[in-house]
Amino acid sequence: MKDFLKYTLATITGLFLTGVLLFFFLFSVVIGSIISSSDKDVIVKESSVLELKLEGSLSERALENPLADLFDINPLNSSQSSVGLNDLLSSIKKAKNHSNIKGIYIEAKNLSASFASLEAIRKALIDFKESGKFIISYADQYTQGLYYLASVADEVHLNPKGGLLWAGLAAQPMFYTTLLKNIGVDMQIFKVGTYKSAVEPYTETKMSQANKEQVSVFLNDIWSHIVSGVSTARNISQEKLQEYADKMVLFQPTEFALNNHLVDKLSYRYDVQNAIKEKLNGEKANYISFKKMKHVFIPKDQTKKKDGNIAIYYAEGDIVDASNKFASAIVGESVVKDLKKLEENENIKAVVLRVNSPGGSAYASEQIWKAVVDLKAKKPVIVSMGDYAASGGYYISAAADHIIAEPTTLTGSIGIFAMIPSFEKVANKVGLNFDVVKTNKHADFGSIFRNFNADERQLLQFYIEEGYGLFIKRCADGRGISEEEIRKIAEGRVWTGAKAKEIGLIDELGGLNDALEYAASKAGLTTYNVRTYPTQPDFFEQLLQMTSQDMVKTYIENSKFKDLFNQAEYIERLSEDSFLQARLPYILNFQ
Repeated sequence: MKDFLKYTLATITGLFLTGVLLFFFLFSVVIGSIISSSDKDVIVKESSVLELKLEGSLSERALENPLADLFDINPLNSSQSSVGLNDLLSSIKKAKNHSNIKGIYIEAKNLSASFASLEAIRKALIDFKESGKFIISYADQYTQGLYYLASVADEVHLNPKGGLLWAGLAAQPMFYTTLLKNIGVDMQIFKVGTYKSAVEPYTETKMSQANKEQVSVFLNDIWSHIVSGVSTARNISQEKLQEYADKMVLFQPTEFALNNHLVDKLSYRYDVQNAIKEKLNGEKANYISFKKMKHVFIPKDQTKKKDGNIAIYYAEGDIVDASNKFASAIVGESVVKDLKKLEENENIKAVVLRVNSPGGSAYASEQIWKAVVDLKAKKPVIVSMGDYAASGGYYISAAADHIIAEPTTLTGSIGIFAMIPSFEKVANKVGLNFDVVKTNKHADFGSIFRNFNADERQLLQFYIEEGYGLFIKRCADGRGISEEEIRKIAEGRVWTGAKAKEIGLIDELGGLNDALEYAASKAGLTTYNVRTYPTQPDFFEQLLQMTSQDMVKTYIENSKFKDLFNQAEYIERLSEDSFLQARLPYILNFQ
């Protein structure tokens, strides 16, 4: 029996040690492969075609994933991967200037992206066409946004049994008021701004007339811009495109799209490969993905010394007071420290602040505003707005020397609110009772198990109005407009970039490259290097920091439950940050 136990234990120990050794062997092979692959420049062969497979979720910058690039794997599936706008734009620009790249192949799948980001990609494709190279697009089914992007292609191909969504835009907010009432939660609301509708999903069962008005205006503004763009690219009148939208092209036979010039050809996937081969005069295409194209080395002219460096500082996500578990957040204290370093860095001659945020904490927004003011006193600060730069996102932008936005950027929303839940009725339902002993009148202020009394409500509303007044002053000072004029266009109203330019909230329509060029001009630079901040964590840092919670969160964010998850996260965020909020009216979900 002793021998049996001894041999059994030895076998188990041997298997364990073998497993450990095998793990470390495989780990070293993977790490070695990553290191060696990162050291090698990507070679672009003759007759190459840049392949833009558009799927996943688009963000300003995607984190590097060497495992995915090396082995074509992803902890999620490909439709849930993150795509960096910066990578797409960089790859298109490199492809334009690389002699071995003969064209671009767009495979439009399902890319989750707002129209301002799609506008930036579309303009990059139009610029690419100036090189005389071709663009061919294909989709099994075109989403509305990706059709808008693909409409600039020389040939737009659609699968004969596929579909094309062309139906107009809609915004459909979800309301939780009845649900909260049924479980006994009272949402106590304090706000300034007729159009400040962020609180409506928790107090109403439908949109207010003011909110319907503003949403209708900016939806129609965005849709008109899209229709105009497609009209120019496809040579179809805007009246006809509106007519087609009302016919719901998706449910028409694909011949409808072909006969009405929405697409050029009905083709299966492999037929498109043959069309690309024809463009290459019979040569077989060597496809290179944009993820690899971004690693293509472009030799620099060593004879020309750059005049200086321009920093791009990415501020993407909700504005929060302090570091927390939420992804893609603009953490007030971190941004202030980073901007201070840029202010003191003599090698940085100008800063482009890239803002893509629906807002958030009013307190954190004020701290970042002050950091921008201090930075501006030392060097030019130019704001480039992405999909959103609204409410708190506009707050942190207002002090810049120059503000540039896309026509379909959503900005403005100058207003403030506080939303504080009371669980008094819930406590009563489950039999919980509370008593209090206090030294002063408001010592128990903020208890979530009772509603605010009249004095407390008056104090809070005064506090909100003071915050709104400060917001108005910051915008007026930054834009050189009187506070009275700002109040006329404030009230929490959301504007598109195009409308914002008309009313003076921004200076120019354009993208990130336009902001860089303006920053260079302002700093007196003819040639310059671009430095990006904040520094992104490398793969190993991500690996060490990643938890199972992160994996689940990422999966939910890219699933059909995304909207519900976002609302739950939104309420939790309100409880963790300053209750004074400057943000967009609810989470917009365009259809």
